[in-house]
Amino acid sequence: MGVFAGSGVYAITDEHLLSDASLLPAVGQALAGGVRIVQYRRKSGEFRDRVAQAAALKTLCHSAQARLIINDDIDLCQAVDADGVHLGQSDTALAEARYRLGPTAVIGASCHDQPALVAAAEKQGASYVALGRFYPSVTKPGAPAASIDNLRLIRQQTRLPIVAIGGVTADNGRVLIDAGADMLAVINYLFAAPDIQARADELNRLF
Repeated sequence: MGVFAGSGVYAITDEHLLSDASLLPAVGQALAGGVRIVQYRRKSGEFRDRVAQAAALKTLCHSAQARLIINDDIDLCQAVDADGVHLGQSDTALAEARYRLGPTAVIGASCHDQPALVAAAEKQGASYVALGRFYPSVTKPGAPAASIDNLRLIRQQTRLPIVAIGGVTADNGRVLIDAGADMLAVINYLFAAPDIQARADELNRLF
């Protein structure tokens, strides 16, 4: 299985925040600011439209030596030959994703902040785990809270890269990195910024 040594800013797109017209320019600005991992998250719309967007994003990301991860949708990931997929606890089983996408695909798993879920994800072939939400989130205000103490505990438990998500900013991100996070996932804080490139650069300087 290919090793995913992920680190840095993990940008996640939001269909409610970015229109079809603004998606590519916004991601382009994030890449110019040093982002090297982009997750495409879009729940609505025709499959062919999502394929077209994801394919364009893949071209853009790869031109900047960045990876494109698809949220939840293995079919879409295969359709555009993206770098991998991110799965929630209610999505396709991780083992099935690994079987379908092969040994070199990047497969992430949301594990909230539960050590047992992290252990299960690692056993099933995850490339990284995502923990959160650590702070109040604009995107998912009702998501279960996660603790810094559990982040430290999980850091000792797993060798997998850890993504911290939920209300992450340049002001609180350093605390998460010091506690063991390898990547900081940002949505609203990045893509709602007046200057996306400057915000990405500001976040990258935390590492």
